[in-house]
Parts: sequence; C-alpha cells; structure tokens
Amino acid sequence: MSLSAYCLTYFLPIFVLLVNVSEGRIVNDLQPHLGETFYGEIRELLRRRLNNIENDAPILENEQPPHPEENPSWRGPQHLGEISGVAVDPTGRPVVFHRGHHTWKYSTFNSSFHYQDVTKGPILQDTVLTLDPSNGEIIDSWGKGIFYMPHGLHIDVYGNVWLTDVALHQVFKFRRNARYPSLVLGERFQPGRDSVHFCQPTNVAVAPAGEIIVADGYCNNRIMVFNAAGGLLEVIPQPGEFLSLQVPHGLAILPDLDVVCIADRENMRVTCPNVGLMQSRTRSPPLTIQQPDLGRVFDVAPYGNYIYAVNGPTSPMIPIRGFTLDPRTERIIDHWSPLSSKFGQPHGVAVSPNGTALYVVQLEPNKVWKFDLVRSFTKK
Repeated sequence: MSLSAYCLTYFLPIFVLLVNVSEGRIVNDLQPHLGETFYGEIRELLRRRLNNIENDAPILENEQPPHPEENPSWRGPQHLGEISGVAVDPTGRPVVFHRGHHTWKYSTFNSSFHYQDVTKGPILQDTVLTLDPSNGEIIDSWGKGIFYMPHGLHIDVYGNVWLTDVALHQVFKFRRNARYPSLVLGERFQPGRDSVHFCQPTNVAVAPAGEIIVADGYCNNRIMVFNAAGGLLEVIPQPGEFLSLQVPHGLAILPDLDVVCIADRENMRVTCPNVGLMQSRTRSPPLTIQQPDLGRVFDVAPYGNYIYAVNGPTSPMIPIRGFTLDPRTERIIDHWSPLSSKFGQPHGVAVSPNGTALYVVQLEPNKVWKFDLVRSFTKK
C-alpha cells in the first residue's frame, strides 16, 4: 500500500472522529455564518471517502486489472491511412477506422470549422476494416465512398457500428453487417452549437439501455446524451455547472459506477461525471484522474470498473504510453507500453469483450498494436 493510501486509511478515520466530537462546538460558534447544512455536507463527503477507501483497499491489493503486454507475433495491416479509431466486435475481432488517402492538415478546416476539401470527394478506399485477432490480417472491409475525415469508432453489445466524421460533423449508426446507416445525427458538412448540430464530433459510446453518448468535440467541448432513437436528452455541462471540458476526445461508460469517463484531452485528465444513465440524473462531483505524467489523454476504454487510457505527444518530459486507471480512487495504478518500439501518436484504444486483449491504433506512423492482458501481473 502506498504512503498516501496508508495515511488516508489510518488517519482519515481519526479526523472524522475529531470532527464528529467537536462539531457541536464548531457549529454553535459559526452557525450564523455557515450553518448546519455546510457541515452536514462535509461530514457526508468524509464518510463517502472513507467508505471508498475501505472498499477499494482489497481491490488494489488483490484484484488489480491485468497488465497489457505487447503481443510480439501479431502484425497489423500495412499501408493504411491515418488510423483514428478502434473497437472490438462481440466475437472478439478488432475493427479499425482509417482515413485512406485523406489527411488532416492545418488547411483542412477554416476558422468556422467548415471542411475545405469537399470538392475532392469522399475517401475512395474501404475505411472500416475487420481484422483477424490471431494475426492481424484483414478479413472484411467496407466504407468506400462514404466518409471524408474519419475519427471515432464504437461497437455496441449488439454489434452495431457507430462512427463519427469530423468533416461531415455527423454521427452514424450501421447495423451489424449493414453497409448503409440506419441512423444519422447531425447535418452534413454543417458545424453548429444547437441541439441538432455537432462541431467535429470526436467519439461516441452507447450505454446498456441504449442511450447514445457523443463527445462533441473539437469545437463545442461538450457531451450530448441522446435516447436510442436519436432524441436529445441532455447536454453536459449545463450553464453554471462546475465542469469544463477542453476537447473531449474519447469516451468509456462504466455502468456499475453510473459514470461516463471522458478523455478530456487538452485538460490532460480523465474525468467521469455521473450522467444518470442508471440512476437519478442529479449530478454529483465527477471522479477525476489528473496526474503530472498523464499528459494529453487521447482515448479511454472500460475494463469493469477500471479504465485503460493512452496519451499522445505532450512535452519531452512526459512519456507517450498507456495507463491503467482506477476512477474510484482517482489514481493511476499501472503504466504500460510496447517493447519492440515506442508509441508514436496513439489515437484510440479498445478492449476485447472477453478481457484477454487490448488494441491501440496510432497516427504517424499508422499502426495497429495488439497487447495481451496478462492476469499474473502484481503491483510493484
């Protein structure tokens, strides 16, 4: 157990006891200014924190999630465009989303976020590729002539494929094995800030009950929650809410904790607000992981109540690598990276449904990595 965890575990109860013993005198002295409500909230926060520590201690010691180790024999497909998204379908096959011959340059968008290369037409290569999990070979491909600037990819528990295109400013749902979308959100090539427009949406995730969570994105810095039919339920954050996002870039839903974890890229953190998917929509303070070595977080993927994350270029002092995070204790509990070479610019991460493999895609050079999730890892 770390020194900080030791102190919290053994000294926080003493502090709580002292507060409880002395609260009568404190409240009597200061109640005209602060009131019992304030101290009641403080006591509740302390009790919640203590309960979390007591519940998490055995998890940290005995149930730490598996450590990702690069699979040395696995080779992903070669000669792809910029690989922006990755997901794993219900059968365990990795699926990647790439940009073919299109690239995102400084001149790709103007100052109002309108795409400047519309006349060049859509990508003429298949952009959605299903790979063999055993060797990385392409076993299926589609998406030719549809997309202009691919970005996010998510596959829900039913095998529906969800995609975002930052040039089109749209979110697409493709039913399993379909080649035409069954649902499209946003207006084609039209950025906006209202309830029916996106501005460069980065990613999408679907909750167990069917709610659609969209990270919107580079321009609007907000999260939008839709019902399964595409009707808007909520926009996060609301005006005056104490949550500021700066390029929400990746999403991971943790149903048991009733939170959506956001790769808040330019804020260099992962923050997990309660958006009321399973319980009340009353917002509680978000769980937040923000450490000096985290850097700009590009994507997150759920593993039970944990998160796997990847960062990207931030500064020469911050290594580019992967992280295992525990939102409940707001801590980084593991670091990982490939052994054969270094990460370049990781952009997406995904975990297989059976929890045995993790995939990372990166830009420059365009590459797909496979990591085995090794359960014998023990914390050092």
